[in-house]
Amino acid sequence: MVLRLAAGLAATLALCVAGLSPAHAAESVASYVVAGSIAPDGSLAVKATITFDGAAPATLTQRFATSMDAPGDLRYTYQLSDIKVTAAGAALAPQVTSDGGYTTVSIPTQGVTGPVELSYVAKGAALLEETGETTVSWRLLQGLSLPVRQFTAEVTVPTMIKLVDCQAGPPATPGACTFYGGGTHDHPNPFFSDGPRGAGEVVNIVVRFPAGTVASNQDVRQLWTFGRAFSVTPWTLGTALALALLGGLAVWFLHRRFGRDAVAGREPVRIAEFHPVGPGEAEFKVLDGVRPGQVGTVVDERVDPVDVTATLLDLAVRGHLRITELPRTNPHAATDWTFTRQAGGDELAGYEKTLLDAVAPDHGEPVHVSGLGPAVAAVIGVVQSQLYDDVVARGWFARRPDQTRNTWGRLGWIALGAAVVITILVAAFSTFGLVGLALVLVALGVLWVAQEMPARTAQGAALVNGLGLLSAQLHGQPTDQMPKGREIAELSEIVPYAVVLGGADRWLAALVAADDDDIPDGTDLSWYHAPDDWHLSDLPASLGNFITTVQGTLFSR
Repeated sequence: MVLRLAAGLAATLALCVAGLSPAHAAESVASYVVAGSIAPDGSLAVKATITFDGAAPATLTQRFATSMDAPGDLRYTYQLSDIKVTAAGAALAPQVTSDGGYTTVSIPTQGVTGPVELSYVAKGAALLEETGETTVSWRLLQGLSLPVRQFTAEVTVPTMIKLVDCQAGPPATPGACTFYGGGTHDHPNPFFSDGPRGAGEVVNIVVRFPAGTVASNQDVRQLWTFGRAFSVTPWTLGTALALALLGGLAVWFLHRRFGRDAVAGREPVRIAEFHPVGPGEAEFKVLDGVRPGQVGTVVDERVDPVDVTATLLDLAVRGHLRITELPRTNPHAATDWTFTRQAGGDELAGYEKTLLDAVAPDHGEPVHVSGLGPAVAAVIGVVQSQLYDDVVARGWFARRPDQTRNTWGRLGWIALGAAVVITILVAAFSTFGLVGLALVLVALGVLWVAQEMPARTAQGAALVNGLGLLSAQLHGQPTDQMPKGREIAELSEIVPYAVVLGGADRWLAALVAADDDDIPDGTDLSWYHAPDDWHLSDLPASLGNFITTVQGTLFSR
């Protein structure tokens, strides 16, 4: 009996304690009822009555999107004002924060009994259509921290409407609302109904008015995107193509006007010829003292390592220099050469003397090809400058080719810089980025054509024609018609020109054929000495190695 009494008292006490526990906070909103009003100026006044499904939570939060991106790279911005919250007639103090395109309203609802009323005015939702009509589009329900079982809304309008629509669901993929209507004589005001909706889901209403009845207050701006900046439309593409075409024609005209060679005379200027000296014999005769380095500069309008190498060979053949191939220290060692200064017998041009002093100084240690880079580093620019001056002094160019290239190159870089700036500006503030790209292409065309702007004089053009004839002879003249007893000297004189104009292999082969014994030929050539076991048959390989090594050294300096 006592045990049963104690058990009953314990059960009663437990029930009392349970009765004293606080009520559970609502996990949803029973109803979200909106009374809205659209003013003639396009502003939307909203009053939302929120009824909880149980006791009010400590805080209710609603997050409003105040910016929204639309097709066409557009961004619409909205403003919320006059945000007020009341409960049972008493004002509540909501916390309103704005961050990253959202306005968040946090309502302290701890202990609130009954519905909560949230009111605000939205501006920017009245959008102007291309037809002149005004469409008010706004998410009456959005960003609520609790799910909603039932949503209803009615919006008062200042005039008859042309269209009413409603979408509800997740913000990214809303569907049709459960029920909506209005715009009739019986029900002029649009009304909407939907639910249930999850936390954060939306109900977006759309109401369209005839043109001139409700003002648009949209705040819209065009977003910058790469695709929009470089839009391909008939207008932008046509303008860009027209500018590219006109710019290309301008570049072509500039080249024709300033970069084309003068018209040569009827007769090409011959710089060398194979002069007959007897039946089946012809000697190579240089005319007017045109040297291989000058030939290369006139042909390609620039002084390059080929011209310097040909000048070294020419100085050696003419007796101002001897090239000596050194014995290898072991079979795997790289070949090296030295330069020895010789007396020579003719006068040297300025660039020839400068180069000769660098590779074979009157006093000091012989220069090795392996050390050619440091030896000529200080003077190679002088050699190039003197050679450019020389071709101008000879009347083949009116201006130094390097200066002409530099002048037009600077113009090209200036044009390119301006085109890039213009491209950035038009791409940043318009859809005509393609026009800027067209200007960039034109500027690149100026840079490219700058390398072709050096123009030969009529005398220079005639010389080029003559060099074409000499090149054809070097490739087609029989190599076995040198005067008897003078084959090696005559063939040696041809080699520097063949290095520049082509055909060197066949003339070196002719030098090999001139060797009629098995005796080593290390000193048979006055201009090229080699180790004691060296034969003329080794000359093509030795000279090819020498040319490649010298050019590589000059390129890598």
